[in-house]
Parts: sequence; C-alpha cells; structure tokens
Amino acid sequence: METFTAVIEKDEDMYVAKCPEVGTVSQGATLEEALANLKEATELYLEEFPVHEKTHPILTVFGVGKGGKS
Repeated sequence: METFTAVIEKDEDMYVAKCPEVGTVSQGATLEEALANLKEATELYLEEFPVHEKTHPILTVFGVGKGGKS
C-alpha cells in the first residue's frame, strides 16, 4: 500500500479534497466523504496511470501581513 497526501478545504457547503502527488480532486458533504471519494478517484487514476516514482510535497506555512504586506 502506498501513502498519498490529501489537502482538504471547505468550499461553501462541500469539502474539496486534492491529492498533490497525482493531481486527483474530489469532494464530499463531510470530511470523511471527501477523503473516501478522493481515495476512490486516486485508485481509479492509478489503474490507468501508475506512478513509478513518487515524491511527497513539501508542506509549510507562511504569514502575510494585513493588506497583503509582510
């Protein structure tokens, strides 16, 4: 079993889930549903387009001052 990254954001009344390693995107009414749908979409994608070398994205945070100036 391979491990992938899920980035999940709230978008109005739905959660949008993205897998940055392969570019799959899905959504759901709950976090759990969005993640399950992303897992299914990623599994289907990998059946057609297997990943031979995978790197995990670098995740960090940064600050921006009020008005867009740091």
